[in-house]
Amino acid sequence: MNPPVLSLRVREATPADGAAWDAFVETHPNATPFHLRAWLRAVGRALGHRCSALVAERGGRIVGVLPLVAVESRLFGRALIGTGFAVAGGPLATDPAAAEALVERAEDLARTGRFDRLELRCPPPDRPGWQALGGRHLSFRRALDPDPEVNFRTLRNKQRNMVRKGRALGLRIEPDPGCGRFWPLYAASVHRLGTPVLPKAWFEALEREFADRCETLVVLQGERPVAGVLSFYFHATVFPYYAGGIPEARQLAAHDFMYDALMRRAVVERGCRWFDFGRSKVGSGHADFKRHWGFEPEPVVYGFWSPSGRPPPDLDPRSDRNRLLVAAWQRLPRWLADRLGPSIARQIG
Repeated sequence: MNPPVLSLRVREATPADGAAWDAFVETHPNATPFHLRAWLRAVGRALGHRCSALVAERGGRIVGVLPLVAVESRLFGRALIGTGFAVAGGPLATDPAAAEALVERAEDLARTGRFDRLELRCPPPDRPGWQALGGRHLSFRRALDPDPEVNFRTLRNKQRNMVRKGRALGLRIEPDPGCGRFWPLYAASVHRLGTPVLPKAWFEALEREFADRCETLVVLQGERPVAGVLSFYFHATVFPYYAGGIPEARQLAAHDFMYDALMRRAVVERGCRWFDFGRSKVGSGHADFKRHWGFEPEPVVYGFWSPSGRPPPDLDPRSDRNRLLVAAWQRLPRWLADRLGPSIARQIG
């Protein structure tokens, strides 16, 4: 006799689901740190957005989760994003039926909540009205050897020489709890790129919510901070997620020194076996830097759905309109960009 088929139920998560939610994410092979409840807590507390976490259950057991962030922007409209402010997300489920049920409920939320669009930071599901958004970003990921010297020898000769140059210049790396030295480095870098900066409170919230899964490091020349990186650790993988440096960092080989040191720490101290270099815009200097480090790019594809059928907003910095906005932002004085940036950055999602 076949066992009874348990019905599938999708509902909004409650605070009481936190432990079971994270336990499910911890054991799922496709999970990312952005699926953890810590991400939604940081978004809500530091950026002030409403978060709707969906749970799929069978027989009272979680079989799927979908973290969602409601980003309401006067500039870009109202979006429901899984997962907002992250490079990855979307439904995480044990089977296709649970994943589809989660997306169907998210569509209902977008429709009844009068959102302009529903976005998934993963490829679109095979459902009516969904579009694939690609061609803007590349992702970079590779395996790490347990021996840090093996990883060093796999670098191109030029990059090894850059790391040696940083060492010869006396660079050193150390933790920066609280992001007091890191945030100005990050703010300076995104200003040079013409991008509004996220508030320092966001980085503090990530450190607080992720605890030992999050680490902020700064590279020092003497006592002067010259570069820094905030990383996540999850599933034996290190995710360097935010980084920045002073304009002279390139001449000091600070970024090459920093990522070599991070790889070594990740392997030796954290037992990491993967290095996820995140995403970079197609044709950007950051993408070229990661290629020079021996990472092979993979195209990034996200999913887009609109209840009204309207097209996606123009968020491509390479478009004619946005190139002008980027150039105008770069011309702002740093003090003004740092003051205005957080209120704009929190609307982009």
